Amino acid sequence: MSDQFDDSDALAQEKHRQRMAAKKKIVDERIARAQEERGVLILLKGNGKGKSSSAFGTMARALGHGQRAAVIQFIKGRKATGEYLFFKDHPRVDFHVMGHGFTWETQDRDQDIAAAQQAWALAERLLQDEHYDFLLFDELSYMIKYGYLDATRIAAALSTRLRNQNVMITGRTMATELQEIADTISVVQDERHAFRLGIKAQAGIEY
Repeated sequence: MSDQFDDSDALAQEKHRQRMAAKKKIVDERIARAQEERGVLILLKGNGKGKSSSAFGTMARALGHGQRAAVIQFIKGRKATGEYLFFKDHPRVDFHVMGHGFTWETQDRDQDIAAAQQAWALAERLLQDEHYDFLLFDELSYMIKYGYLDATRIAAALSTRLRNQNVMITGRTMATELQEIADTISVVQDERHAFRLGIKAQAGIEY
């Protein structure tokens, strides 16, 4: 009986080894083909929660490798977010909160447009600044959706940025102009949200 189990276990181990060897071959071939070295443009979109959290997690990864980063938050600003409180004093992060809160709170279109344009003017300078390895434009996509910023201008600046800069942009919807030039696009789906269950937004989770 034990011999049968030993044979069965050995057979399973061999099948597993063969599957992993085949998978490794495919992965190695893909790695061998990916020889271009340059920065990437990553878009995080969708209705689900976690887009900004993912982007800030990626920024933390970049900082772990000694890189220098800059953040522009285009909407948040009504209250200090946890990410701002954590990163604002980091020696290799420049953190800019250019918004005045969510647009439905300010109810001042002219103020929102001015803030968005000021923020994007700064973004254009950062995209040509060799001191920055990683740029995060948090909730930039809303500025295009609301008509505060021009998608063509933004796409042009992103396309002509420094070659080795990595850029991440978050927001529920992404303009076609940005999606056409992006290297990576990830979608965060919304299947359930605590707010719709009547649970109050809380520090450390929503902001």
